[in-house]
Amino acid sequence: MSADLGAIAGTIQLSVTPVFLLVATGGLLNVFTGRLARVIDRSRVLIELWSETQGHEHDRVVAELRVVDRRMDVINNSIAAAVGCGIVVCLLVALLFAQAFVGFNLGAAAAWVFALAMLLLLASLVLFLVEVRLATRTIHVPLELLELEEMGWRKRQGWR
Repeated sequence: MSADLGAIAGTIQLSVTPVFLLVATGGLLNVFTGRLARVIDRSRVLIELWSETQGHEHDRVVAELRVVDRRMDVINNSIAAAVGCGIVVCLLVALLFAQAFVGFNLGAAAAWVFALAMLLLLASLVLFLVEVRLATRTIHVPLELLELEEMGWRKRQGWR
């Protein structure tokens, strides 16, 4: 009985690191879903604007809708990769316990599963970076606002 208890304690110690990875992945999923919600909210605003705009403003709304649609796809794929990472980490913990109870040496399988979890996490983070870059490319301050601000700053500084 004490040997089984020792094996269980050792397995729990081994599974702590993957569980930290699982917690971190959960935190990332929280960030990703928050971004997805904001993108969806923005798409709803743009869909309402679509029918109310014409000319250049309508073209701008359509262009932003295309980017918002792309952002939803990218962040959705990021979420899928993060969920895949979480599932694989759970599989890793299950492998560690199976190794302790069954007695088979599953070290190589555990290493491959951990590497897969890391690759899925990497894919998720890269996709998140792509989504953030898409978002920052579409958010531009209108030039006339920048020029007005610069003129106001110059006046405050005593420049012409």
